[in-house]
Amino acid sequence: MMALKVFEFKRGDTIIHRLDPRVKFLFSISFLALSFIYSNFVMLLIFLLTIIPLFYFAKSLENYLKSLKGALLFIILVFALNYFVSGLYLALTITLRLILLMSSFSIFFMTTYPEDFALMLVNIGVPYDFALTLTMSIRFVPTLAREAQIIIDAQRSRGLELEKGNFIVKLKNYIPILVPLIVNALRRSMSVAEAMESRAFGASPKRSSLVELSFKREDYIALLMIVFFTTVMLLLKFYFHIEDSLNLYLFFTG
Repeated sequence: MMALKVFEFKRGDTIIHRLDPRVKFLFSISFLALSFIYSNFVMLLIFLLTIIPLFYFAKSLENYLKSLKGALLFIILVFALNYFVSGLYLALTITLRLILLMSSFSIFFMTTYPEDFALMLVNIGVPYDFALTLTMSIRFVPTLAREAQIIIDAQRSRGLELEKGNFIVKLKNYIPILVPLIVNALRRSMSVAEAMESRAFGASPKRSSLVELSFKREDYIALLMIVFFTTVMLLLKFYFHIEDSLNLYLFFTG
């Protein structure tokens, strides 16, 4: 369940938290694109090492490491499958790409207020109903994870052995976990729906917001840095063919 901390917002007043969500979203999309454009694990490692200090500045490094720890089994599985099918090089590349994907969006969700995320979606043309639904879904993922862990601990205290038996038996063991979790989720969704109806949600076709997104000086600086970094990486890839040079170097030295 710790892997779901990637979606958990951590309140703070750091420079990363204060950045406009549109800038942070562009950062995440840029690194996502670069992770698929590049196929050399050295470059992917450089991208990852570029992101990690941002978690330190956002004071979210501990949560980030916990999310990686929670996903460790899945990461090892991805590495092992690709290692036996395609070899070490491709296994490293795909594993680093997976970690980079998690990391690039972790910094966004961990430092962006859910309300700002919804407002950002509306500003880029997403209908408010869809933006609210998506925001609430992401917001409740960590809540469901915490509830699932509480239910697991409660069932274990009653003698339930989740890891006992073969695969089919293990699936059956999780039924006492899933049933109360689904019931709680349905109850919460009904409570939210009733609260929204009581506040006349959707009665007015035009909505206003208490807070409006606006770029500040640090947003422009961060935006320029993202554009500059992305442009340099694209030039290195397509004009200077840096990956070919790295592959030749690794071939002759490895």
